[in-house]
Amino acid sequence: METRAPLFTPVLLVGCVIILVSFAIRASFGVFQIPIAEEFGWLRSEFSLAIAIQNLAWGIGQPIFGAVAEKIGDRMAIIMGAIVYSAGLVLSSAAVSPEAMQAYEVLVGFGIAGTGFGVILAVVGRASSDENRSMSLAIATAAGSGGQVVGAPTAEWLLGMMGWQQVFLVFAAVILLVLLMLPMMRAPAASKVELQESLGEILSKAARDPSFAMIFLGFFSCGYQLGFITAHFPAFVTEICGPIAAGGILHGLGITTTSALGAISISLIGLFNIVGTLAAGWLGNRYSKKYLLALIYAGRTITAAVFIALPITPTSVLVFSAVMGALWLATVPLTSGLVAHLYGLRYMGTLYGIVFFSHQLGGFMGVWLGGRLYDIYGNYDLVWWIGVGVGAFSALVHLPIREKLSGSGAQPA
Repeated sequence: METRAPLFTPVLLVGCVIILVSFAIRASFGVFQIPIAEEFGWLRSEFSLAIAIQNLAWGIGQPIFGAVAEKIGDRMAIIMGAIVYSAGLVLSSAAVSPEAMQAYEVLVGFGIAGTGFGVILAVVGRASSDENRSMSLAIATAAGSGGQVVGAPTAEWLLGMMGWQQVFLVFAAVILLVLLMLPMMRAPAASKVELQESLGEILSKAARDPSFAMIFLGFFSCGYQLGFITAHFPAFVTEICGPIAAGGILHGLGITTTSALGAISISLIGLFNIVGTLAAGWLGNRYSKKYLLALIYAGRTITAAVFIALPITPTSVLVFSAVMGALWLATVPLTSGLVAHLYGLRYMGTLYGIVFFSHQLGGFMGVWLGGRLYDIYGNYDLVWWIGVGVGAFSALVHLPIREKLSGSGAQPA
């Protein structure tokens, strides 16, 4: 009787912890939008640009750290990422000008790249069996959502006891603590077939493949929507929602202010995304990944359009957060799995990092445009509708992808 390979391996469990901590810190930055702006009198666009630069640096750093992991080892790439992440947070805590904050967020972005999806998903993918790979990638991605569940509320809670500078220092210490678990993370070496192809050959193959270009373009809207909502949704909710009715259901849940509602909404997105991401991983083992991605982007587009078109209330914020959350990072296991399916596992970190750069370009635009257009128009309406448009584009651009093995090094994902 054939023994089924275990799903939960030490590599997967350690990878989940690292991603959870990394994303908990990253997802909390929107909570600092108003406190920092109020302390220094910065325009909304100035701190928004800092977060946008963080997203762009994350995107630039992702293929770099992917290549580092493939050349000198996964654990070394993660150690480097955690150290750079911590240094960026420490320096950010001392920033007193928008320019300084923007410069230090380059380090934070590179740190997220070294402790985030590109490196972790690649090592998890290599350590997983063929039948478990899609689900393993989904579980690791869901851990990022778990970080989002705890990140914003934790930051809000800490801000109640200390200044934002001290919160950054606490986060800098926490990201270094994850390094204690690294000895457990050992992925198997590349197979003989995979070693026969060089990185240059795989990159050349991907560059000539229209499907790779479509995956690259399609991931832009994911980054735009996630970047904008993570950075601006707490402030958006705080400013646009009316008073929370005393004695109502929200009061019963402990939500008494719009500031608390903004933090809880980010947490709720993360909570529902755990379910959505795991469902995407399960479905990705059974159905076409490109069609699932098209459906997810279409669902996001419709959800955002309905939300912004209807009157916005505390209840509609929670409903939107739940629905959008179910679709939030569900794209990640499907996109990374599609890359592995088409081009194999040997250089998955680098190839996914290149695709992820498009995601972070979108994140940069979503965060920066959110702040810039808010300063011009006094609201976020135009940014929302741009997100609807790019979401519809992504839903369509995935449809022509040729979802089949394209080379000897490719393996089922």
